[in-house]
Amino acid sequence: MSKIMIVEDEADIAEMISMHLAREGHESVTISNGLQVMPAAIEQHPDIIILDLMLPGLDGLSVFKRLRADTRTASIPVIILTAKSQVTDKIAGLESGADDYLTKPFSPRELFLRISAILRRTKKVVLISEMRRGPFSLDRRNLKLFLHGQPLDLTTTEFKLLTTLMENDDAVHTRADLLREVWGYNGDVATRTLDTHVKRLREKLGEDGKAIITVRGTGFQFKIDGEETPVETSAT
Repeated sequence: MSKIMIVEDEADIAEMISMHLAREGHESVTISNGLQVMPAAIEQHPDIIILDLMLPGLDGLSVFKRLRADTRTASIPVIILTAKSQVTDKIAGLESGADDYLTKPFSPRELFLRISAILRRTKKVVLISEMRRGPFSLDRRNLKLFLHGQPLDLTTTEFKLLTTLMENDDAVHTRADLLREVWGYNGDVATRTLDTHVKRLREKLGEDGKAIITVRGTGFQFKIDGEETPVETSAT
């Protein structure tokens, strides 16, 4: 069972989502005011937050920024659910670091497929749980990054992006491949989401962000200078 936090001030929509989640075997908690989200998220640490943008007390975008800025909630996946349906709004939501974006009116089935995709990505058990490249150590079972032995907080999407780059060390990953592997996009997508996440990831990595190399006109590559053989450790 997964715990899903529904942040929605329209009672009928919140009730409908909660009812369908229960049918799928998930637990849910509903928050109707933006000011209540941070305390509840810190206390309960849900597996996913479904976040409406038009909220009383504190708007959803401000709530989202607070979630990402706090180390206790930064890694919680967030699906933005909003009546703002313009393409520019969707791109802005994704580029802000949201894990997914769905517009109202929406199909409950589509929402739950997106929830399931995120849960598979964040909870799946892998045979090789630890991957090390130079000063980087990824604990893929627990979605943790250690840099020079120190834990570093990443969002779920940032972790997935870094893992995808590191899994094929030295390979050049095209933009289309990364958008498909990390965000599930198919075909050519005109978005700055990838560039925004790479920039944010490099900033978090500090000096070690140079390991993510831009291959102009193609995509990105992960490379540790002087490393010859990647090291992976099997789970016990």
